[in-house]
Amino acid sequence: MTTVAKTLGVPDVGLEPGSDGDLCPASADAGGLSSRDAAARLARDGGNVLPTPQPTPLWRRIVTQLRDPLVLVLLAAAGFTLATADFTDAAVILLVIAVNTTVGVLQEIKAERAITALSALTAPAARVVRDGRQREVPAADLVTDDLLILAEGDVVPADARLVESVALLVDEAALTGESAPVDKFSAATGTDSASSAVVSAGTVVVRGRGRAVITATGAASAMGRIAAILVTSPGLTPLQRRLAGVGRQLAVGALLLCGLVLALGLVRGQPLQLMIVTAISLVVAAVPESLPAVVTLSLALGARRMTARHAVIRRLPAVETLGSVTILATDKTGTLTEGTMVVRQLWTPRGDASVSGFGFAPDGRVHRDGENVVAGQAGDQAPDLVELMRAAVLCSDASLRAPSPDSDDWLAVGDPTEAALLTAGGKLGIDVDALHQEWPRHGEAPFDSDRKRMSTAHQLADGRIQVICKGAPEALLQPAIITDHPDVLRRATDRADTFARQGYRVLAVAQAERDTVPGGAAGYEHGLRLLGLVAILDPPRASAAATIAACRGAGITPVLITGDHPATATAIATELHIIDVGQTAVDCRVTDPGPAATQGVRVFARATPQQKVAIIDALRAAGHVVAMTGDGVNDGPALHRADIGVAMGKRGTEVARQAADLVLADDELATVVAAAQEGRRVYANIRRFLLYALSGGAAEIAVMLVGPFVGLPLPLLPAQILWINLLTHGLPGLAMGSEPADPDGMRKPPRPPAETVLGAGLWQRVLRVAAVIAAVTVGVGVWAHTTDRPWQTLTFLALGLTQLAVALGSRARPGTAANPMLFAAVGGALLLQLAAIYAPPLRELLGTEPVTATDLLIVTALSALGYAAIRLDRRIHSTP
Repeated sequence: MTTVAKTLGVPDVGLEPGSDGDLCPASADAGGLSSRDAAARLARDGGNVLPTPQPTPLWRRIVTQLRDPLVLVLLAAAGFTLATADFTDAAVILLVIAVNTTVGVLQEIKAERAITALSALTAPAARVVRDGRQREVPAADLVTDDLLILAEGDVVPADARLVESVALLVDEAALTGESAPVDKFSAATGTDSASSAVVSAGTVVVRGRGRAVITATGAASAMGRIAAILVTSPGLTPLQRRLAGVGRQLAVGALLLCGLVLALGLVRGQPLQLMIVTAISLVVAAVPESLPAVVTLSLALGARRMTARHAVIRRLPAVETLGSVTILATDKTGTLTEGTMVVRQLWTPRGDASVSGFGFAPDGRVHRDGENVVAGQAGDQAPDLVELMRAAVLCSDASLRAPSPDSDDWLAVGDPTEAALLTAGGKLGIDVDALHQEWPRHGEAPFDSDRKRMSTAHQLADGRIQVICKGAPEALLQPAIITDHPDVLRRATDRADTFARQGYRVLAVAQAERDTVPGGAAGYEHGLRLLGLVAILDPPRASAAATIAACRGAGITPVLITGDHPATATAIATELHIIDVGQTAVDCRVTDPGPAATQGVRVFARATPQQKVAIIDALRAAGHVVAMTGDGVNDGPALHRADIGVAMGKRGTEVARQAADLVLADDELATVVAAAQEGRRVYANIRRFLLYALSGGAAEIAVMLVGPFVGLPLPLLPAQILWINLLTHGLPGLAMGSEPADPDGMRKPPRPPAETVLGAGLWQRVLRVAAVIAAVTVGVGVWAHTTDRPWQTLTFLALGLTQLAVALGSRARPGTAANPMLFAAVGGALLLQLAAIYAPPLRELLGTEPVTATDLLIVTALSALGYAAIRLDRRIHSTP
């Protein structure tokens, strides 16, 4: 922690016991606490640390994972396969359960890591006044009423009330989302805003120094309140909710249908033991036990593809959730904007000029009247602009740090707003170091809350003094300060108002020459000549407009939620077409944002962390699937609460990264759109597998139900059912998770949040395809039985080959070499199906007989109807 360069003098004032027995400061504002009193408060109130949640026992985590309906179905299937001595299937099912349970348990520690990150963010040490002397103590040992010393570069370790401040400027972006640092003043200055006399834990002192009395530590601080919000556990993702519903439906449906098969078999005189084994086999066939493996593989492949596109997935189900998103709620600072203050507009009595470029690098152009102002010739082309920016640079305390081996970027040291002035000066060819040497500073009147101005005095070559003043237009554009004609003041005031309505932060700059250094602020700030106005903005990212347009094209509604000023939020949202011209942001200080979110409001300003959560909750309660992006501490709770939280990887705080499900390594919002495409691909592949697997399972049940009525007493043996189930639901099913994305996927709206995974006509498609598979299988069986062929073997062969044909026809891009894994999987399954007929050990195990080449060709040709059926069905129904 940075220490103050100059010790603030404090008298030695002790503490007196209060009447109620508590220790009370006699004058904490003056001399701080005594060591004895501080120790007593520490023992009574606890340390300045965030609360640590009780760890969840491992057994409870495992039980929670195993209570998922689909996992319960798989456990039942595993029990059934063990009962039939099918140890291979049982081992596969149990392995899938173990892998998914392990992954789920590991992901549950996300909230605990977010709390740990919050603890790491707070200052490790702090300088306080105790026993009348300054001393450095661990931040964890701070207590209420400690007198805290603050200096430039310090991380504020606890919430505190200022009792003294000198040009104090605090960066609250990580806590509030406001891009511009905030001036802070002690309560003694009489400022109207109570918040300006308060500093919060986790914020950073950008400039100045001060003393503050600690008012809240640990869980009671601003950082602690955010930590409390992060403790709540996130709900199920849309995919998890949909799969839970599928699991319940499959469990009930499979048991009912297989019970029906058992009853019909007994009525027809089949042995009880055989029919029980058959019914159990059909339960296994009806339950697509490969579904969790397919889901996991699809999510893992999607996560890998997202990583290649600079999107790092921290929570695997979030891969699919991105494809379900209907609302993209985004922070402003550092997400839609660059996160750095940049001069964009200049005004002098001679006219306007615009400034291009991003960041603090002195790269870019100054444009006036359609022409570039050349840096080396600016003094001749635009002397008024050079004079304006030269004065603004001199009347600044910030500095710029050039790129170094540790950083490729230009960095601001001090107030980012003043650093933006230096950058703009560099674009006009102003050499900051040479300027300060030529016109050294000989005096200053620092900024304060009453004047809202800063003035400096610089010695000229002829010995005279150049006085420069910069400040808020309303504080500087006054006849008592500026000697220009009233018409100039009126024009300047009107232009400043226009800039402010457009979301700019505006500074006015004036100067005058004096014979000597003025003696106080009043001596500086009179008889000045107005040089002009500087309009500063945190500009939108170059890619932001295209990203917002892509979201709209994909049916995703963008919503801006920021802690910044309503005018700034409105300007950015209008420029990026989040809202239309004429619409404005909702000020969360005066309007409850929760109800407003459900009424179509798309821009929220001055939102606190709790209000951001309220907005997210309201949108989710209205049925939306919400993605929230952000980079600050203040975004952590909302990131945690959203269906998917997206954090910036480079400039994001550790709190935001740990609370998020997805981290953008390149800090580009456009990566979210690319990730959403991967999410839609994953969901499409899961539905593709369900269509394939459920149609096959339904066909098997249909064959067993219809067979006895057409002269096939027991169409398939239990071992044959399990074999087909293993071949078709195994490698071919897994390979479907690698199918490529639909080229038109991002030109379609997201699926309705209330839609089930089997919705949008998938159930109907399952029944149609199952009917074709069952018809081919039963038809082959009846033909073989009538012609005295090995009908049960041919029925078994037809069922397997037709399902494999459906697998080939399910490809997203037929006629291409995309996803060769599926070709290999189907080829391998085909060879195993033939081995089940021609390999003696398998024939004995499965009860099959060899068939002639002619019969094999006939069955193979008929099974091609499965391919034709799935392709035709896709044309009938446009979704995969």
